[in-house]
Amino acid sequence: MDLATGAMVSLLPKLSELLKEEHKLSKGVKKDVEFLSRELTHMHVALHKVVRVPHDQELIGEVKLWADDAREVSYEMEDIIDSFLVPPVDSSAPADDPHTRLKRITKKMAKLFKKDKTRDQLVADAIKDIKDKVQKVSDRPGRYDVAANLAVTTKVDPRLSAVYKDTEIVGVEEPRDELVKRLTGGEDGVSKDQLKILSIFGFGGLGKTTLARAVYERLQGQYVRDAFVAVGRNPDPKKVLMDILLQLDKNKNYKAHNLAMLDEIQLIDELRGLLENKRYLIVIDDIWDIKAWEIIKCAFMDSNCGSRIITTTRILEVATITGDVYKLKALSHQKSEELFFTRLFGGKGECPYDEPTELSEKVLHKCGGVPLAIITIASLLAGKPKEYWSEVYCSIGFGNGDNEHVENTRIILSFSYYDLPGHLRTCLSYLSIYPEDYKINKETLIWKWIAEGFIHEDSGIGLFELGERYFNELVNRSMVQPVEQDGAIYACIVHDMVLDMIRSLSNEKNFVIILDGTEEAATSSRINARRLAIQKSIVEPHINLLSNTHLSQVRSFNATGCRFSTPMTLSLSSFCALRVLAMERCTFTEGHLYQPEHVGRLLQLRYLGLYSTRTLELPEEIGDLMLLQTPDLRFSGIKELPCSIGRLRQLKCLRADGESFRVPDWIGNLTSLEELSLHDVPASFMGELGKLTELRDLRFRIQSIHPSLKQVLVDSLCNLKKIQVLQMNGPWFNDDPNWEAYVPTPQLRRLVLWFRFQRLPEWITPASLPNLSHLTVEVASAAAHDVETLGRLPQLVSLDFATPYDMIFPAVGGAMFPRLVSCGTHVPLRFLPGAMLGLESVGCSVKVRHLKDAHMDLNLALGSLRNLPSLQRVKVEIRSFGATDAEVEETEAVLRHEVDIHPNHPVLRLSLQKC
Repeated sequence: MDLATGAMVSLLPKLSELLKEEHKLSKGVKKDVEFLSRELTHMHVALHKVVRVPHDQELIGEVKLWADDAREVSYEMEDIIDSFLVPPVDSSAPADDPHTRLKRITKKMAKLFKKDKTRDQLVADAIKDIKDKVQKVSDRPGRYDVAANLAVTTKVDPRLSAVYKDTEIVGVEEPRDELVKRLTGGEDGVSKDQLKILSIFGFGGLGKTTLARAVYERLQGQYVRDAFVAVGRNPDPKKVLMDILLQLDKNKNYKAHNLAMLDEIQLIDELRGLLENKRYLIVIDDIWDIKAWEIIKCAFMDSNCGSRIITTTRILEVATITGDVYKLKALSHQKSEELFFTRLFGGKGECPYDEPTELSEKVLHKCGGVPLAIITIASLLAGKPKEYWSEVYCSIGFGNGDNEHVENTRIILSFSYYDLPGHLRTCLSYLSIYPEDYKINKETLIWKWIAEGFIHEDSGIGLFELGERYFNELVNRSMVQPVEQDGAIYACIVHDMVLDMIRSLSNEKNFVIILDGTEEAATSSRINARRLAIQKSIVEPHINLLSNTHLSQVRSFNATGCRFSTPMTLSLSSFCALRVLAMERCTFTEGHLYQPEHVGRLLQLRYLGLYSTRTLELPEEIGDLMLLQTPDLRFSGIKELPCSIGRLRQLKCLRADGESFRVPDWIGNLTSLEELSLHDVPASFMGELGKLTELRDLRFRIQSIHPSLKQVLVDSLCNLKKIQVLQMNGPWFNDDPNWEAYVPTPQLRRLVLWFRFQRLPEWITPASLPNLSHLTVEVASAAAHDVETLGRLPQLVSLDFATPYDMIFPAVGGAMFPRLVSCGTHVPLRFLPGAMLGLESVGCSVKVRHLKDAHMDLNLALGSLRNLPSLQRVKVEIRSFGATDAEVEETEAVLRHEVDIHPNHPVLRLSLQKC
């Protein structure tokens, strides 16, 4: 699917499906369908020419009108065809007899069209109606003459925003060190013990967020409590206060759904109590509104403990009011060149040619030192021959306006957008449903893409795997910012500038309408968009568009982080074409729960998202939704699934890992499942699991397991030949011979086993697990050869290896762990020169008494940290049981010294455990 071509890609195969014998169309209707297939094929070819229109040109005249109409009619037609291609309710279901089910489904279809007619009459009338519309569109004069209907466009989006991750490596050192000095010193007349607030000011794209993050990571180890939160253009002070509280709460005493019931005053009181007499560091990123800041700052206590607050903003007035202003400057030409060539060629930021080309100098000059502009154009040019650079430069059309940097960066970004293939433009534009600064989970996004029909099977590649390729391509093209943990990308954030651009384009093409309180659409009686997204912090009753607006064309309804002022019952019967229903992180006043009582009428529904939205229960009629693929019920409070779900054989992803959720005995019926996430599984699950042979991602927890079922569980796991992610919490297996019979699949990428083995399983070897990238395992006994075995895993990126605290491992040499980025162990490892060149994060525990008793030299182990050239983070847990205060202080001093003298000055996080 593409914004320009509409539903043409998926519609044509569906017309062919409708012509099959089992649908028993009359001769007249078949002829109409054949006519539509021929005409739509011609339309599809012409619309592809529209997709290829250069970014600096736009359609005008008849072709523009024709393209808009053709796109809309394709959507309308697909909605009609889909309503007749709904598969029948599974006849094996025990809920009711086939006659009753068929009668119920036919009745629902008739209601969709507000007519009491037979199926044949409905099909004939619908096809005739759509044929008339297609005929009118086809008869439009000049409809295929794209070249004659082009005009150069000068439209630009003036907004710019945050920078990409690449800027962390260039141009940050000097301002970071200067800000650290200003925050830690007292030369400005303010005592070091007083609360100090510093505001980083600069226009979008300069790297304010990146600089704030660099300062934050340098200083956070010196503070008892720390947090880094974003505000955004449409501020919700309550959400910001909640985010700060959750990050400061290191002991996890607070729960998000409990905090959601508090108002701003109560949240401020909680924060003030938490911060009283504490030394804290807090970053408030991207402030646009003074009023929001006035509310947020009330939470900050000044207890003369040397606390610090950093804010970032692109508005000078806001910066002046919030604190001491630091004006961020553009990159120098030297730094710009370094960033450009680093992003373009990798390495040390050097040009591989004898000297920089004239065109590269021109590009850097026009980018004006704006990191986002430099990264965007470099991403576009990466991997392409120098001969192509001239074409790109001439196509960019740099402006000469008063705000040249802003205009240039916006134009560059637009060019990168139009360089995307059509399917990636659609996937990127879909991200406009999310609020600013929202951390978008990768798996959730891909399942929504699949539900929307943006991804089609290709050469035997699974839909999810193809979706991962799309996601990675958007990251590689610098269109979204990846969010990583332990070397793995698990989410993304859309930069404000990109978000503004795709929102504008989506609105123009009726792709998405955003209801956030700033638009007239919220009170309009006519919305033609195919997708609605509510992003208001509080939804009042007057936003009653659900009852007074024609919504039959809406395919996606998303409410993210909303608080409904009334226990609103959505009029779901109006959404007859709905494919995605996502009520995520939503709350209701007075403790009311969401009740999707009409969800069983949404016969086209593929995705039901209730993540962190307290929901009463799912109705039994959800079993009629034969197209449903993904119910995301995490933290929804739903305790069990209706039995009718057992007949949904197209279910691909089931997320229901709430603590009180009861896993059904019939889980093995859902044989199409590819992803399954559960909490406490019953004994029956051990055997049922082996039936789910399509599973690619499995996460579950076992409270207890009878010895007789251990072999059943292992046998079931062996039957999952497609598994790539296996995460299991369970009882201690100790020296359980059953696990020795487990045969892992070679495509296993992530293995997390939260229980203790007696020793490292023999099947964890490079030969058995050639693609393993993330491993978490705990053993009661380990030897030197175990570390050597793990070190030979060729793709291992993240390792969490829990062993007894008195273990002594040999030094890690250069040939071991070639790709490791994150390493966590219970004992310090000693790294030889040349070892783990890519290791960025090290975590370990130090048992002080054991080191002293064994006469071990801590300097020898920790001194080897300097042999890690990429080290960025060090996390150490000091276990002080049996040690004196002096011995603990000595250990801390050694740690701080070794980190301070490291060339990278990595961030040190210390914690103390008295056990």
